[in-house]
Amino acid sequence: MSVRSSLTVVLAAGEGTRMRSAQPKVLHKVAGQSLLAHVLDAAPHGTGAALAVVIGPNHQAVADEARRVRADAVSFVQAERLGTAHAVLAAREAIARGADDLLVAFGDTPLISAETFARLRAPLAEGAALAVLGFRAADPAGYGRLLLENGRLMAIREHADATAEERKVTLCNAGVMALDGRRALEILDRIGNANSKGEYYLVDAVEIVRDMGLEAVVIETSEDEVRGINNKAQLAEAEAVMQARLRKAALDAGVTLVAPETVYLAADTQFGSDVTIEPFVVIGPGVTIDDGAVIQSFSHIVQSEIGKKASVGPFSRMRPGSSLGEGAKIGNFVETKAATLEAGVKVNHLAYVGDAHVGAKSNLGAGTIVCNYDGFFKHKTTIGEGAFVGTNSSLVAPLKIGKGAYIGSGSVITKDVPDDAMAVERGQQSNREGGAARYREMKLQAKAEKKG
Repeated sequence: MSVRSSLTVVLAAGEGTRMRSAQPKVLHKVAGQSLLAHVLDAAPHGTGAALAVVIGPNHQAVADEARRVRADAVSFVQAERLGTAHAVLAAREAIARGADDLLVAFGDTPLISAETFARLRAPLAEGAALAVLGFRAADPAGYGRLLLENGRLMAIREHADATAEERKVTLCNAGVMALDGRRALEILDRIGNANSKGEYYLVDAVEIVRDMGLEAVVIETSEDEVRGINNKAQLAEAEAVMQARLRKAALDAGVTLVAPETVYLAADTQFGSDVTIEPFVVIGPGVTIDDGAVIQSFSHIVQSEIGKKASVGPFSRMRPGSSLGEGAKIGNFVETKAATLEAGVKVNHLAYVGDAHVGAKSNLGAGTIVCNYDGFFKHKTTIGEGAFVGTNSSLVAPLKIGKGAYIGSGSVITKDVPDDAMAVERGQQSNREGGAARYREMKLQAKAEKKG
């Protein structure tokens, strides 16, 4: 077996015509990250690997996403859409470097795994010139068929060109290939445009390899793994498959999912040990949940950190930049954004905490609002350790509330509060004896006069 250390990955990020969206197809998301990002994460990377992404004209957003995910990504533009082989050859400059292996993948197959890419490359080390990824289709209609003879791959026949007998074959072409990088350009340049559309198709590579006296092989994977996305229905199907994978991985890692089918995870969700997730929880990208934390029902969390034994929900929302310390708790109808709540902080219900830092063991009562936005700018609120904020209080930022300070219920606090001070801001209460009865009498008389 030869040692093959260098690799060029050519990833075609072509555009679909049925997504009914102004957004490029590969930027649509599954489990919180783009289709393109899923494939790039799975594709080989590291020392010896070069990544070329082929994009359509005027799709700088796709190139930007590729660079965001993989700093080594180099983009090439396919000015005309003349078939899959034409798309790959748009990256001729990258292919011509002559790496040991050339891996051809597509940006709309988010369920493909790193393990499958590795299996696809393995036959090249054994001397094969071409390895094609195939799958057994439940309904093969429309797919190219992989035609074998005595276990050897002889051709890929497109459905429209297949005979009645060939259409009975259920082993189908996934489109993903690995080629001997030192012969790849020669093979690709031999692909003609003999089809009626004047296009260049990768499937012709199999017969070209055979004509060159070289070996072509098939590596099989599951149909789920090579699902391509061309419309919103297929996007939803891929989401369902990905969620099933993520839930299983979480369960296998020891996370308690009370009703797994109701929980939605992101591809990058990180769990500690003994975490419990109750039903109907949505976790978006960038979330870390530490040991022993509990996420109660109907909570929504994005780009946040949840500390050990912290508790969220039910009906809580954690927006980007939120962080809960050990044992902290946010409860019913509490929303946080760009807020750090240190260890032991309690915000049990009906509160908004934004652009704030709340010291350890502080308590924010029901109806507490951190007023962080003045219509033009966001402002910071700092609450010291052990502070108590009474119910129905408004904290108008920028503001500092000291350690151990006490805010009386119903206050609108606009000035800094020193350590251990008590702040109460309310209008003077006035009780008018018999006033309610007189008011009702006046209103009832006015109502009667109106009817009359």
